[in-house]
Amino acid sequence: MTRYVTPIDVSPLFEPLTIKDRLLRNRIVMPPMVVNRGLATSEGAEWYGRRAQGGVGLVIVEATSVGDFGSTLTADNLRPLVDAVHAGGALIAIQLFPVNRFEPTAPGDLSLAQIDQMIADYRTATQVCAEAGFDGVEPHGAHGYALNQFFSPEMNSRTDEYGGALQNRMRLALRIVEAVRPICDAGGLLLLYRHTPVGYGYGIEDSLALAEELVGAGVDVLDMSPSSVNAPGDRAAPFMALDVPVIAVNELDQVNRALEVLREERASLIAVGRGLIADADWAAKVHALRFGDICECVYCDECFTDLDAGIPVGCTQGE
Repeated sequence: MTRYVTPIDVSPLFEPLTIKDRLLRNRIVMPPMVVNRGLATSEGAEWYGRRAQGGVGLVIVEATSVGDFGSTLTADNLRPLVDAVHAGGALIAIQLFPVNRFEPTAPGDLSLAQIDQMIADYRTATQVCAEAGFDGVEPHGAHGYALNQFFSPEMNSRTDEYGGALQNRMRLALRIVEAVRPICDAGGLLLLYRHTPVGYGYGIEDSLALAEELVGAGVDVLDMSPSSVNAPGDRAAPFMALDVPVIAVNELDQVNRALEVLREERASLIAVGRGLIADADWAAKVHALRFGDICECVYCDECFTDLDAGIPVGCTQGE
């Protein structure tokens, strides 16, 4: 099926964007999604490379624990993944997760020494990514996970310099950004940060305060996830005032919604997630106005079923 009637002007999706000295060929981002294929495997490189070949501008590789870098993950065994995405014509960033995603840690459970080690692990991970040839790194501060918990007044019970007042709840994110920024600068990497604009006990005003501090500390791209159900990209829109590119997400595989985001200047970049699991050529087909050929996500949640089962994520509709 298709939701579109030609002619439709899709050119806003395919305008290039330069961020620092990195050129994105278009405004389409593949957001980080764990796909259970491994990053240092031929299967993982092929899967991500295939999405790059399908026409996206930026691939953000799935959330990966910073503790894995330098041991399980090295510059040498990550380079085939980077090369595969570059060969497809896209830039590649990687989302850096502070802990093993299967072992969530509440802010109150961490000692100061453990926090310092986490920050050191971010430095190590960023250095490995720079040596492997990545174009960017993205600390994961969204969706109620560890860094987002530190920011949340409802989830952060600490009474030291990492808890209580808003400035204290920002501290861990800012320390991580400040720790990795020199490595990004030396290696020419973009520094992204993913944040949920409205979360547990906080809203847009607090998030804007955090985002302003992050940009001041050197963040190049703000990745805002998700939008509300009211309008595509609505919760990303306030962050456009900070004069750095902003990524919006949430059902933007619907081309009219994606175009609305860009035309209304609610974001600079649009992220297509499950739509790219269903159809690796989504971007190329949109560019060619082949809407009827798109294998559309029907929100059956097979991808989540596979994710929870620990098997390679697939789709009932496509690949």
